[in-house]
Amino acid sequence: MPTLYTQVDKNVARTWILITVFLVFIIGLGYVFSYNLNNPTILWFAVIFSSGMSFISYWYSDKIALSINRAREVKHEENPELFHIVENLCITAGLPMPKIYIIEDMAPNAFATGRDKNHASIAVTRGLLQKMNRTELEGVIAHELSHVGNRDILLSTVVVVLVGLVALLSHWFLRFSFWGGARRGRDDREGGQIGAILALIGIILAILSPLIATLIQLAISRKREFLADADGALLTRYPEGLASALEKIAADPTPLRVANQATAHLYIANPFKGKKITNLFLTHPPIEERIKILRGMEV
Repeated sequence: MPTLYTQVDKNVARTWILITVFLVFIIGLGYVFSYNLNNPTILWFAVIFSSGMSFISYWYSDKIALSINRAREVKHEENPELFHIVENLCITAGLPMPKIYIIEDMAPNAFATGRDKNHASIAVTRGLLQKMNRTELEGVIAHELSHVGNRDILLSTVVVVLVGLVALLSHWFLRFSFWGGARRGRDDREGGQIGAILALIGIILAILSPLIATLIQLAISRKREFLADADGALLTRYPEGLASALEKIAADPTPLRVANQATAHLYIANPFKGKKITNLFLTHPPIEERIKILRGMEV
């Protein structure tokens, strides 16, 4: 049975493993290019690039995730009730006050991001604020604060940047191999070999890119949602609040317009509505199961 402390340790370890794998992967690509082009500068570029992107993913991935989802920071005077809910729950949980963001979208949903409890942010949609009552909203916020407390947010947010880069690299390699091959011509033997290598790498990455959600699923255990549900319910001392909120979120037909596969795992519930193909890559456990567990809790 996972506890808060074991989950924190696992999330930190998984984050560094993921960053290390990314470093090795990019440096490996750099080595292949530098060897075949007989240009050591490419390898040095790969080392600098991978190190730089790892740095960015750790320190700035939260800002990237918020920007992708078009989240806007709000101040106390704009929504004092929301601030009071977050503040009261933070005091109970012993957590610093996070920054609060609103996503102007009528689909009810929310997510937390940041690298640690001192640099955390919580984003809620306009739909969540309008469609939930106070106890339901408290349940959702408590769930997100639980992600902050056990540092789920670190791993979840780093994944957004590093895995998203695989898709960008795939696109770049395929386009570059096409342009390079077209310029060099079929009679250029060396150019043909380089183009073939670029094309092969591009095809491999193109195959990997549609499996981004699977990588997310492997990197981020679904158990984190069950643990955050349980911790959130203990924080409010009222599991029915979160259970009712999840019920409303599941029943609401409104799709989240800003949702994309790279950030879907951040949300409290799967943001895709009516897109059955994403069921192959669900990063969340079934809401019905979560509701059943919450309603069976004794606090």
